Amino acid sequence: MGEFISMLATQIAGRELEINPKGFLVNFDDWDKDVAETIAAEEGLTLTDCHWAMIHFLRDYYRELAHPPSPHIIIKSIGDQLTLNARCTHRTLEGLFPGGGCKQACRIAGLPDYYCHAC
Repeated sequence: MGEFISMLATQIAGRELEINPKGFLVNFDDWDKDVAETIAAEEGLTLTDCHWAMIHFLRDYYRELAHPPSPHIIIKSIGDQLTLNARCTHRTLEGLFPGGGCKQACRIAGLPDYYCHAC
C-alpha cells in the first residue's frame, strides 16, 4: 500500500494555500512573487536579483523538463547571473540558499517536493 501524506492548509501571503508536511506548495500554479517572498522571509532570506534568477530558472526548467537541473546545468545556464564579478560554483548556489540549497530554492520557487530530491 502507498503511504498517505496529509496536506496542510496554511496562510501564505494572505492566501489559504495547501502545503505538504515539508512546507512545499501542493499546487504549482498557487505560486507568485508574494508567495515566494513570504516563504523566503519565514526562512530568513531577503530575495535579491540573484535569488530571482535562480527561482525563475528552476520554475522554467520544471515546466519544460521532467527532471531537476543539476548544479552543473544551473551554473552553465545562469551562473553569470548569480554572482557579481566572481566565478559561480556549487558553493555559490548553496550560499544563495543556506537553509537547504536546492531544496530551499525549490520550496521558495513553489516546486513540488518530489522534483527536488535529486538536487
